[in-house]
Amino acid sequence: MPLEAVVALIVVTVIVVALVALLSAAAAVLLARSAGASRPSAFMRGGVTFGATLTLLALLSSTVAGLLR
Repeated sequence: MPLEAVVALIVVTVIVVALVALLSAAAAVLLARSAGASRPSAFMRGGVTFGATLTLLALLSSTVAGLLR
């Protein structure tokens, strides 16, 4: 695989992972607020969701990258 293709794949993967993590965090905050949680509690749930999603997707991305090698 050419180096340019690898770099493009990495950039696209990083963008997709960040987007999914941000959307998950936003959804967690909105769901917590609609369930009656306080604002700090909702943001804490969003932060935890962001971290967990980012960790999981980074693990999956590194596994896929290792398989492509």
